[in-house]
Amino acid sequence: MPNPLPSVQWRALQTTLRRGNSTQQPAAIALTPNLAPNLRWRSSSVLDSYVDKPARPISLRQLIFFGGRNLDEVRILNSANYVRSELPIRIAHRIRDMQKLPYVVVTNPHMSHVYDLYYKAFDTLRKVPEIKTIEDNDRFCSIVKNMLREHLTIIPNLAMGVLECKDLVPAAEIDRFMNKLLRSRISRRVIAEQHIALTDTFNSPFHFPASSAFQQPNSHPDFVGEVFLRCNAKEVVERCGKLAQNLARDAFGPDSPVPEIEIEGHTDTIFPYILSHLEYMIGELLRNSIQATIEKHHPASPTTKLPLIKVLICHAPQHIIFRVSDQGGGIPPDELPHLWSFSKGARSQARLENFARVPTMAATMQELLNSHTHTSSIVGHQNSINMTARKVGSREESSLSSLTSRPPNLRLGIGLPMSRVYAEYWAGSLELHSLEGYGTDVFLQISKLGNKSEQLTLDGL
Repeated sequence: MPNPLPSVQWRALQTTLRRGNSTQQPAAIALTPNLAPNLRWRSSSVLDSYVDKPARPISLRQLIFFGGRNLDEVRILNSANYVRSELPIRIAHRIRDMQKLPYVVVTNPHMSHVYDLYYKAFDTLRKVPEIKTIEDNDRFCSIVKNMLREHLTIIPNLAMGVLECKDLVPAAEIDRFMNKLLRSRISRRVIAEQHIALTDTFNSPFHFPASSAFQQPNSHPDFVGEVFLRCNAKEVVERCGKLAQNLARDAFGPDSPVPEIEIEGHTDTIFPYILSHLEYMIGELLRNSIQATIEKHHPASPTTKLPLIKVLICHAPQHIIFRVSDQGGGIPPDELPHLWSFSKGARSQARLENFARVPTMAATMQELLNSHTHTSSIVGHQNSINMTARKVGSREESSLSSLTSRPPNLRLGIGLPMSRVYAEYWAGSLELHSLEGYGTDVFLQISKLGNKSEQLTLDGL
């Protein structure tokens, strides 16, 4: 990987390449001969051996079965060695994807930062020896926790990198690249956080794997690692909706009216899922609808009644479907063609400037919080969210509890694309239908049986 170019030098190279209509690596090197002696390409022989290995996808059902009631030392060690061997393989494939990008792209300071974090993680994980004892596992978990924290900067840097390179690579190509990296990132965090959660459970003084007669006070047997077996669809919508409403009040003023959320359909639906994934998707959809409704109708006074946001929950034999309907005016025509793109759009420059204000991102619902202007209502509701998270077993080290400095009205433009990546990861889908001048219907479909393996990429790893 080449050294990242200073921003001024990189922008000069970018301009030269754009004028020459070339983004290929040889052209970039030819244009910058003075940089050649400083290139530090890492040997790929070790990387090649990992790229040659396929990933081993898992399903929610496997996560549940492996970490159920009979969690013991053997299962913990097996889980540790699966994570130890799987993480470097998945990271290696993504490093290879970055190595295939044009030279000018990989020397972008943001992309180079991501590459360095990936290579450091790969090099660290491949050197971890076989885990044979609980003490070995504890040391391994410490390494993984530090890595998860370090990698919170990846999404903002990826987003800024692709926005800065949007004129150098075709949009479809960079979107495929982003989709691969983000799906793989989700998959790594899932297996890493699941193992850490299982280790926490195993190390708990109240853990009695061979007996159901003893349980920790306030324990929740329906929670296995990071998988909550009894996600209540209505409760999730209510919880995310209240937070999104409070965030809207924080953005538009405490006396500003916000639309009410009406929930209908199969409101008693319960299913297994990773709660942080579900909350992120529902939270983003409701935040978008609330903000669009307020901006469309320009409430003149606190007593103004805004149109309802309606959430319909449908319980099908194989799926759970959430339909979020609003009267927020629909998607502007200039944004609609690029709705699912990470790199294109009418407001790319504004998004780039906004990303510069977001240092870390775990992609969770609670990143909608504004850490700079916490009103009492926000803080109070955050406390209730944290209590709910603890009730269902979320760990302090999981991405669910990660907060950033993102103000609620700071638009990043990746909420919908990221939500679709999360939905498709567990073989679900996310579709949006817009009626210009009126509103939108968004359909989030997720598999309710937990028997679908993770979808690492659209075209294979």
